[in-house]
Amino acid sequence: MFDLSGRVAVVTGGNGGIGLGMARGLAASGAWVAVVGRNAEKNKAAVAELGEDAFAIQADLTEAGAADRVIAQVVEQAGGIDILVNNAGTNIRRLPQDVTDEEWHAVIDANLTSAMRMSRAAYPHLKANGRGRVISIGSMMSIFGLPLSPAYGASKGGIVQYMRSLAVAWGPDGITANAILPGWIETELTAGAKRDMPELNDRVLSRTPQKRWGLPADFAGIAAFLASDASAFITGTAIPVDGGLSVHG
Repeated sequence: MFDLSGRVAVVTGGNGGIGLGMARGLAASGAWVAVVGRNAEKNKAAVAELGEDAFAIQADLTEAGAADRVIAQVVEQAGGIDILVNNAGTNIRRLPQDVTDEEWHAVIDANLTSAMRMSRAAYPHLKANGRGRVISIGSMMSIFGLPLSPAYGASKGGIVQYMRSLAVAWGPDGITANAILPGWIETELTAGAKRDMPELNDRVLSRTPQKRWGLPADFAGIAAFLASDASAFITGTAIPVDGGLSVHG
């Protein structure tokens, strides 16, 4: 039920953090994994770790046409696509009144527009196998608000709604679309937040019932589950992976 042998997965931003955690889970379940990232050295290191059934594509998904080129290359190398994980993203911490147009578009394009373009480009290949999976990374900022994350929160709220649209539109094609909502996870992005907000660590530990930060490894299982036949009747959902943060009273 959880076996992904012979299936091809594309993980954007898969060369580190949450993306690499999910790529590990998919590879361990038998999938071929295409890691998409901007940093060639990190791509190479990720592929070396994931094994012989993994390969990397260097791309900046905010560039017009990049998603189409990536999907075409994956299909050429692997013969098709079964699983798309939209994980690539960034953040610029600003108060709402200080966000520039350039900063707004940089975050929206990286987090939301890239997911749309990748999903659109992958659609005919996901449809062809009749069991396609789209998994996109939202955030606790999909449901909460933080003063320094207006663009990030808007992009991650958009991810949830976009997955719901795909679930409804592509359900008849056998494609499921779901979002994962990470809580506070130890990554390069949150390292910056820790630096800018010294009180953050105490706040996270006090509000997270499991009393710890999440780790990229915490996403291996949910990725494999949502990519597998075990989740065939689950679509349009937004699943928190947050140690209980979102339900803390």
